[in-house]
Amino acid sequence: MAQVFPTKSNLISTKKSLDLAKLGYDLLDRKRNILVREMMQLIDRAGQIQKNIDETYSKAYLALQRANVTLGMCAEFAQAIPVDNSLNIDLRSVMGVELPLVTLGDEKPGMHYGLNSTNSMLDEAYLSFIEVKRMTAQLAEIENNVYRLADAIKKTQKRANALSNIMIPQFTATIKYITEALEEKEREDFSRLKVIKNQKEK
Repeated sequence: MAQVFPTKSNLISTKKSLDLAKLGYDLLDRKRNILVREMMQLIDRAGQIQKNIDETYSKAYLALQRANVTLGMCAEFAQAIPVDNSLNIDLRSVMGVELPLVTLGDEKPGMHYGLNSTNSMLDEAYLSFIEVKRMTAQLAEIENNVYRLADAIKKTQKRANALSNIMIPQFTATIKYITEALEEKEREDFSRLKVIKNQKEK
């Protein structure tokens, strides 16, 4: 407890500080709960997307394997497909935490290779890999959001603990000390006045 001179103004000031600390703790507690709820929802989504990615990758590689068997190596066909530069990253805010929003362009898959020299297995592999690319962008967004939320939750918890375990007990102890000192002073003043009154009466 910091040494504070026991005056009424210091008592009022410390009580205000205690009220502010309690309000701060309540706000941090609410913020932490909201961030935890947001993170848990994202973790559930991440698990589902990861499962879908695994299934789609299996399907894509199986189709590519069949295309390689029926067409020979598909490297030349793969080089005909243009590089996708349509990835966009925006930000949204949840309780002051900046979370990225990752989006891919809505371009329809086109036929970038000749139909006479390919088959449906290559088409299936191509479409499956496009789907995997979209889901991977979603998963990257979610994993980044979970990491940022976890970091924010840790910092919020640290601040809430500092208020709850250090600041609030300190202010409470200071108020108790000042109150007791003022009460003791009042008792002394009362006794002194009583003595003076008795002396005057004699």
